[in-house]
Amino acid sequence: MFDLSFLLDDGYLKLLRDGVLTTLRLFVVSGLMAIVVGIVLTTLRALPVKLFKGFVIVIVEYHRNVPVLVQILVWYFGVPQLLPAGMRDWINAGNTEFFFASVALALNAGAFISEDLRSGLRAIPHTQQEAAWSIGLTYLQSFRYVILPQGIRVALPALLNQALLLFKNSSLAMAIGVHELLYRTRQIDNLTFRTFDVFLVATMLYLIGTLALMALSEHFAKRRAAPSGV
Repeated sequence: MFDLSFLLDDGYLKLLRDGVLTTLRLFVVSGLMAIVVGIVLTTLRALPVKLFKGFVIVIVEYHRNVPVLVQILVWYFGVPQLLPAGMRDWINAGNTEFFFASVALALNAGAFISEDLRSGLRAIPHTQQEAAWSIGLTYLQSFRYVILPQGIRVALPALLNQALLLFKNSSLAMAIGVHELLYRTRQIDNLTFRTFDVFLVATMLYLIGTLALMALSEHFAKRRAAPSGV
């Protein structure tokens, strides 16, 4: 029989709360990092330098074609092995699961964000660039102050969709021991054997988060589509 009263016993509700807070923290931290990564990659690819373009293409293709879980495992288990022994020991001694999960998720989302931004930039007429040059702006200045802001506005629906994917992908951090919502759900399940009940609660919590992001996306989409007149 479906009964959630067991969550009130032995601190299970607190475990769920801590899992939700960790998930939100992971989402916000990796999301902010992803925005920076996406803008940097977009800027490098927009520069008339073949080396930068090649570098960005390699980064984007790797993150588009390798499963997110593998990327997280590479960062947590693989990257520290490439560092000097002293730094590796320092990393292994600390609680670095959250850090490496944030980096992996941010780089993955940042690669997709850069592609969304690039698509948005393509929608901006070249005359905008020429107009910026005509008033004395350099290539980087025109990109920063004229082209990029317009490209972000055009790409906003796609960027909000990336936020939705990032929120869902945060559950993969469980694989390296980050105490987010799914980790706490499995922990409670192992202690209570109430598999259906506790995973139903986790499902509802994830659903609330994704629906909130979808509502935000629709809100911005309507604002973008609304006429600027009257």
